[in-house]
Amino acid sequence: MTSSLRRLLAKIIRKGRLTVSGPTGSQVFGDGGGRTVAIRFTDTEAEEEIASDPQLKLAEVYMDGRLLIEEGDIYELLAIVKDNTLSEALTPGMIWRGLLRIAEARVRHGVPVNRNQRNVAHHYDLSAKLFDLFLDEDWQYSCAYFNPPGISLYDAQVAKKRHIAAKLLAEPGQRVLEIGSGWGGMAMYLAESSGVDVTGITLSQEQLRVSRDRAAKRGLSDRVRFELQDYYYLPASLKYDRIVSVGMFEHVGRLNFGRYFRKAYDVLTDDGVMVLHSIGQPYPARYNSPFIEKYIFPGGYIPSLAEVMPSIEKAGLLVADIEILPMHYAHTLRHWRERFLARKEEAVAIYDERFVRMWEFYLAGSEMAFTHENFFIFQMQITKKRMAVPDNRDYIAEREEQLKAFEATRPPLEPVTF
Repeated sequence: MTSSLRRLLAKIIRKGRLTVSGPTGSQVFGDGGGRTVAIRFTDTEAEEEIASDPQLKLAEVYMDGRLLIEEGDIYELLAIVKDNTLSEALTPGMIWRGLLRIAEARVRHGVPVNRNQRNVAHHYDLSAKLFDLFLDEDWQYSCAYFNPPGISLYDAQVAKKRHIAAKLLAEPGQRVLEIGSGWGGMAMYLAESSGVDVTGITLSQEQLRVSRDRAAKRGLSDRVRFELQDYYYLPASLKYDRIVSVGMFEHVGRLNFGRYFRKAYDVLTDDGVMVLHSIGQPYPARYNSPFIEKYIFPGGYIPSLAEVMPSIEKAGLLVADIEILPMHYAHTLRHWRERFLARKEEAVAIYDERFVRMWEFYLAGSEMAFTHENFFIFQMQITKKRMAVPDNRDYIAEREEQLKAFEATRPPLEPVTF
């Protein structure tokens, strides 16, 4: 008897070649052109589970080792599905489950601020040994900037920091706030390249510990401070000349956008400049990926520009510049996935096989969002006054050249220890 999943695949897979085998036999789907993927199920129940809820169960069945990739990899499997049209295969059960998730998302995206630390800890307080397997030498865990194309992951992460620093227009002696300071790389770069005083805030105990240690070893403790602090509770009496936030806005939650930008307005000086770097998607999402919500980033939300702009305007802020980087995160994620899989056995030793398959699925699925679903990075320059920044963009390239001169003489980074 043909499984529900195979009946769905017969409707979906028109392009490419997907071979599915298992206890009930083998079947080939598609026209044979393009991608070639072969998978095997270890039990018939796995096929039925995926058919009932593909958005979550495909990941879980793969994590459990009940779906084996015999040709290609998990990225290629996801891509061959996305290469084809999915709407024809929607079942009443999928539609009903989707409606329930929309209702759940309306509640979840209004996460109270006091739950933020728990959500952050779920991901960023994982073992430092895990992140050491796939990140670059500066532990940059956000989209790199592959300009020029083909440069290494490390060089692309330096180019990202340089590009953001150029837009920030920081001057010696200014006070800079970094919202979501990660493992400290951006704060140290700004302090050393621009002579500024940086306060980085994070909700991750592990990131706080590592970043403080890095700043101390580099002799920057007097100019770079890291605090365990929720942005929402920053006192309005504190003022910063510059604010930078890279890869943190995705954790704010849709119903908290207004809070976020009102706080930015409160702590930014009248002539100040803010640079926001975030993942974006082409239209508002009805709900998060259930796999990402359950296993990777609980409480997160990828915004569309249409959702972000009204909150900026209502806060009294101005958008001075927007730049869209369409494919740079796809390249970054491909590097991370390849580096992670090259050290797969070490990852198994840190956690287990199931965790490694979960992490691989996360990296592959995230990469596919940029290659197949039109996700992008936006960098937004925000001010209170229109004339706080130059009226043309020539200064960005000019500043980047100055920063390259700094990088050429910058002492090498100390290895991250944990």
